[in-house]
Amino acid sequence: MTASRFWLGVDTGGTFTDFVLLGEGVERIHKVLSTPAAPEQAIFQGIREMGLDETLRSGRLAIIHGTTVATNAALEGKGARTLFITNEGLEDVLLIGRQTRAELYNLTPATDDAVIRSADILGIPGRLAADGREVIPLDEKAIEDLVARVRAAKPEAIAISLLFSYLNPAHEQRLHDALADCAGFLCHSAEVLPIAGEYERGLATWLNAWLGPKVADYLDRLRRGASPAPVSIMQSGGGTLALDAAAGRAVNLLLSGPAGGLNAARAIGEALGEPRLMTFDMGGTSTDVALLDHGFRLTLEGHIGRWPVAVPMVDMHTIGAGGGSLATVDSAGMLHVGPASAGADPGPACYGRGGTGVTVTDANLVLGHLPDNLRLGGGLPLQRAAAEEAAAALATQLGTGPEQAARGVIDLANEHMAQALRVISIQKGLDPADFMLLCFGGAGGLHVCALAEMLGMRRALVPRHSGVLSAQGLVRAPRQRELIQALPADTDAASLDALGSTLIARGREAMQAEEEGLDTAALEEQLMLDLCYAGQSFTLSVPWQGDMAAAEAHFHHLHTQRYGHRLQAPIARVNLRARLSLREVLPDAPASRMAAPGPARASQVAGLGAVPVRDRDSLPVGEALHGPLIITEAVATTFVSPGWQLLRLPSDHLLLTRDSWGRRR
Repeated sequence: MTASRFWLGVDTGGTFTDFVLLGEGVERIHKVLSTPAAPEQAIFQGIREMGLDETLRSGRLAIIHGTTVATNAALEGKGARTLFITNEGLEDVLLIGRQTRAELYNLTPATDDAVIRSADILGIPGRLAADGREVIPLDEKAIEDLVARVRAAKPEAIAISLLFSYLNPAHEQRLHDALADCAGFLCHSAEVLPIAGEYERGLATWLNAWLGPKVADYLDRLRRGASPAPVSIMQSGGGTLALDAAAGRAVNLLLSGPAGGLNAARAIGEALGEPRLMTFDMGGTSTDVALLDHGFRLTLEGHIGRWPVAVPMVDMHTIGAGGGSLATVDSAGMLHVGPASAGADPGPACYGRGGTGVTVTDANLVLGHLPDNLRLGGGLPLQRAAAEEAAAALATQLGTGPEQAARGVIDLANEHMAQALRVISIQKGLDPADFMLLCFGGAGGLHVCALAEMLGMRRALVPRHSGVLSAQGLVRAPRQRELIQALPADTDAASLDALGSTLIARGREAMQAEEEGLDTAALEEQLMLDLCYAGQSFTLSVPWQGDMAAAEAHFHHLHTQRYGHRLQAPIARVNLRARLSLREVLPDAPASRMAAPGPARASQVAGLGAVPVRDRDSLPVGEALHGPLIITEAVATTFVSPGWQLLRLPSDHLLLTRDSWGRRR
């Protein structure tokens, strides 16, 4: 295949699909409205509109994609008919879970329509001991009976999760081989998530099978439409995976898109010497917040909807507050914003596509934070009259004026986002004032000053091309494999070294199978050890470099930093993780050019009067400008509040600094 000379990052969101093209001295950005029913249609539309058809067919284009297909299917409960196979006597593990109750004090809580049905759970005799030794052999007759029951059920997918298979996968592998032709999708827990915890491991395996057919079908459509271009998929852990390998690992794609933005944010922070960042990515449907402290954190305690997902993923908090979030009034006259969204179709009222409810975008337009003549995403004209009509209807319900109603929508959305940022900082013992707030997503710049003020932060950054930063992060994301293995009790340093070598060898082999001619000498390899005090349920990760005393000392320090104390208790060794990364050397983006200032423009902002509107490319580098001010660009808009100063850096990012007195003057 001809070597790729162009790289295209594609981030599919709930409202827009974003594109960033890099290569041969070129950097281009583009947006199209998403097509949720068939996300690949928006991708191919964007490729056509960018004039990349010929480059695609020539094999000179590589696509790196962040997808929401797995996330949306999980949240909407639209997975495949899946059979779950476990040990006889443990059939209720997924149904019982951890007995976490959403309504703690409700004695008769409403029950969700269960997607995990007891009729779809089958048990089989056979048992391993806690050290992986076989206690009860798998009976051949029992396997034959199981195969007959599975064939009669005609499932779309099968998930196998047996006790202690993370120490000895032999029983699971036998069942996997016996059931190989009984469903289109089949997986077992020792390959999906080999860690202790029968509920978390079983649920991750079930999710992988439940989501697998839909994800595999989507990726197959994408592969056929993009051929012969190589396609990589972003994983929840922040690295990419070849498309063919990703098709079997649906559970690892649940935070596929947002992880791209954190890659870009980390790179920006490193380049500016600002390793401590709080990020918020405000798109059309939701807002994702995260904390970067010399890199982003990975967690095994993530959630998707109501389910815990124990696969490694970026530590991120997501709320249903985005530009398309709908404002509603309940029966008591209280205003709510989100989590329901207008999406891409019909979208906010101001899109002129049939939407009638007020969204955060409509409220920003009514208040003047979005100028009237703006084209959203570089091409979509906004209809102020439609936004005002929707705001007037909301105001009638609230018994107030349209501007007051719009202000209420913005204030409530800001409070939702500020609370999410408090969860990842203050609730973990960290002071937001010690961090810089970095915003991205198409709507992020409209709220960045207000959120920084609410959190007592004095500095914020609006990156170059912030509206498509997730797609930009995809382009520069490393090819990555993350392997994890639960540890037997009392594992010593020599055993850890041997297991680490085995995990790294497996990772290398998998990456070489994905990419022909892979230079293994260029791989970055890291081992992490998950530790906890004996009796604890949650772990902290420390680097493993062959020294147990150093690892445990590091753990004590981390525990003190995170929780404010350390215990005089034994330390349990829980998991060993190996991460292999390969960073492709890409060309630098071309330097930005300063455009000549256009004619003077202003937007009538509620409570402030006429506020100057400037095009981002016309801003002088290094010259301080004071708010209130509105900065427009093709894929984002920034509202600089009174009391804030703006500086365009040589790197083309916008640095916002709060006056000592801010709005309190």
